Amino acid sequence: MKKTILLCGSLLFMYGSLFAQKGQWQTLFNGKDLKGWKQLGGKAVYNVEDGQIVGTTVTGTPNSFLATDKDYGDFILELEFKLGAPFNSGIQFRSQSRDDYQNGRVFGYQMEIDPSDRKWSGGVYEEGRRGWQYPMELNPAGQNAFKPTDWNKYRIECRGNEIRTWVNGVPTAHLVDTALPKGFIALQVHGIGKNAADENKHIYWKNIRIIDKPAASQYSPYDNIYVVNNVDNTISGQQKKNGYQLLWDGKTSKGWRGAYRKDFPTSGWHIQDGMLTIMHSNGDEEGSGGDIVTEKEYGAFEMEFMFKLTPGANSGVKYFVNESYETGGKSAIGLEYQVLDDEKHPDAKLGRDGNRTLASLYDLMTRKQEKRALLPIGDWNKGRIIVYPNNHVEHWLNGFKVLEYERGSQAFKDLVAISKYKNWKNFGLWPVGHILLQDHGNEVSFKSIRIKVLK
Repeated sequence: MKKTILLCGSLLFMYGSLFAQKGQWQTLFNGKDLKGWKQLGGKAVYNVEDGQIVGTTVTGTPNSFLATDKDYGDFILELEFKLGAPFNSGIQFRSQSRDDYQNGRVFGYQMEIDPSDRKWSGGVYEEGRRGWQYPMELNPAGQNAFKPTDWNKYRIECRGNEIRTWVNGVPTAHLVDTALPKGFIALQVHGIGKNAADENKHIYWKNIRIIDKPAASQYSPYDNIYVVNNVDNTISGQQKKNGYQLLWDGKTSKGWRGAYRKDFPTSGWHIQDGMLTIMHSNGDEEGSGGDIVTEKEYGAFEMEFMFKLTPGANSGVKYFVNESYETGGKSAIGLEYQVLDDEKHPDAKLGRDGNRTLASLYDLMTRKQEKRALLPIGDWNKGRIIVYPNNHVEHWLNGFKVLEYERGSQAFKDLVAISKYKNWKNFGLWPVGHILLQDHGNEVSFKSIRIKVLK
């Protein structure tokens, strides 16, 4: 009986100890050796010196990763690192390496380490697949948190589809994404190609710790940085706090109607599987269904939307649309974020200096040539339009700012005077207007249309 009581007591103590560890910090690096870690990818050197993991660059090898043996889904990770030389690196998380994907190539989320002048440390990149998910141009306030020549403290929080990062206590990225629910954590030594001058450069890591499956109270409260939400037609908790709402609900035509009409078009536009699609017709303006506009009018706002072009397609997202002007059966008048297949649609070659290309201010201003912003036709693209209360306007494409101007400035008026809009009185200067999705007779789909009113 006494032995039974002792055994039960021991089991209860063991269970209590395990329970107590749940939600508590655990070290991932013991300060002595690389137990619990494995190397993947390239042949950079990893060893332990003075209680730190030291990564050393090697020429002629691809990106190298020192990965945890264990996978993690929901967690809070903190670590410190210092660059011995100014080269790119990163912290992988929810990452994988599988024989059936590019012969075991590491892929997954990465918290960027970037000592270059662009200052993208703390952004989220998807290594080996989709590329940039949260470039730091989206959060200028977080770009100066990184210390290029000193120790830096990184924090990553993953909770369900929410991914958040901090650099030295400053919030840097907030991504909502479902692509990778779990995976290993890894320390990257970036490949240096054949550049012998970059060989034997070091990066140091220490104080690597994790809370696996944290309690809700252990996550940081929401802040106000911009959120990239890749979950279709949803508003995340922080987006709601930041003032965003759906401009299209993903299911119905509620809040929209045909331009110059009282009702939503009965043909041409198709709503299915969370997509709002204008079907292909004749390639002309006001093709089969005609333009659609918001029932409400907007002044200063921040709008984001996803769009997918078919080959050779043309469409547009217009703002400050004024229906008091008749257009003779053409598309309603307003400032236009061009949506176009630049390679195959002839409109890209018209206008002046490319001012009718994708994401340009149609017939007025040409977007910057940012190659990283361009995705293949058929992929989903992320558009973003910001109209500030002071009339500063920005166009963004796939996380990159590609155009900005001052609405109502003399420079703006000069552009209008040499455009197709020169005969429209007060073009683009109305204090409020509708937002419009254009029917140009080609198949183009939209989804995840969100808006925030700015004051």
